[in-house]
Amino acid sequence: MKKIFNKKVLLSLLIVILLAVSAFFVWTQITYEAIDDPAIKMDNKYFKDGDWLIYGDKDSTTGIILYPGAKVEPEAYGYLAQELAKNNMLVAIPNVTLNLPIFDYSKADELIGEYKGVENWILGGHSMGGAAAAMYADKNIDKVQGLVLLGSYAAENETLSSSSLPVLSISGSEDGLSTQAKIKENKPYLPDTAEYVEIAGGNHAQFGVYGEQSGDNEAKISVKEQQDSIVDNIEKWAEEHNWTK
Repeated sequence: MKKIFNKKVLLSLLIVILLAVSAFFVWTQITYEAIDDPAIKMDNKYFKDGDWLIYGDKDSTTGIILYPGAKVEPEAYGYLAQELAKNNMLVAIPNVTLNLPIFDYSKADELIGEYKGVENWILGGHSMGGAAAAMYADKNIDKVQGLVLLGSYAAENETLSSSSLPVLSISGSEDGLSTQAKIKENKPYLPDTAEYVEIAGGNHAQFGVYGEQSGDNEAKISVKEQQDSIVDNIEKWAEEHNWTK
């Protein structure tokens, strides 16, 4: 009788686990897709390389890898990539495992290993994508020349905070998810030389072009204004480090 009871308990636990895993998988597939905005002009000049969307000249000496936010489709960052690529940079956005970049933070190895002509690799990302980029930089400090955090922050790490790696953190004053308080709280996990830019009126979702996001605050500027500000700040920072020549 005891064995039968134990088998029933184990079977019940297995069913609960399977249901939980199935629910989690379904949740990861409900993504934020890129939307059309009349002010955003896309030229769709990109090519696909496996799981990657590639913008710009593949022979560029500077490459930017942008990890998408959690459950955000890569195409939602197409305008950022398109505009940055105009400044003599290769820009690449990956598809990531289960649409959660933290599970696939080492994805950058694929591109870094393939594009040998790129001399300067900048890792970046939005929200969870920024955390994943920071994790990669922490574990591969010798492969990365710069880090860009978009509405994001780094978690506790072993080497990043004590390094001299150039870091640019861009936030939005109205961000309801990666709030100013959270960014300030996690400052110790970045180098002392990290640069911080706050976009007045910007929110979390407008670091991409995919509409509204649960938990976020309403932006006080247009998505075009926020996107252009992001591009301008990254370009200025890259130029200061001579990565766009």
